[in-house]
Amino acid sequence: MRSAMKTESIEYDWTVEVFYDGDCPLCLREINLLKWLDRRKRIRFTDIAASSFSATEYGKTTGEFMSEIQGRLPDGQWIIGVEVFRRLYAAVGFRSLIWITRLPLMSHGLELGYRIFARNRLRLTGRCTTESCEVS
Repeated sequence: MRSAMKTESIEYDWTVEVFYDGDCPLCLREINLLKWLDRRKRIRFTDIAASSFSATEYGKTTGEFMSEIQGRLPDGQWIIGVEVFRRLYAAVGFRSLIWITRLPLMSHGLELGYRIFARNRLRLTGRCTTESCEVS
């Protein structure tokens, strides 16, 4: 059982939980848009940058959460990458537009673009450390 401090909006029937980096300005901009669009409260938002967050509580490492966006469905199934975004946007009412992201060329392009972004997001958001600029 998770405490209310670790996730937001627990008291409803969510369809997808998103684990996002609240220290990432670009990520946070999209999350804030999704929070605004989520009028039916279908998304559970969990900030992996929060001091109360523990990756091990979810059976994962911090590196796994930092390497690419993670999502979880109510049945406990984990989803990653572009599929998380598909589920998030379907949850806020854009389900009819999701099919286009599943077309072969579109799907491959989105997956490649997201992988490039995920690998370089610290550099792109000015969050490189002196040791490294790679997401572990």
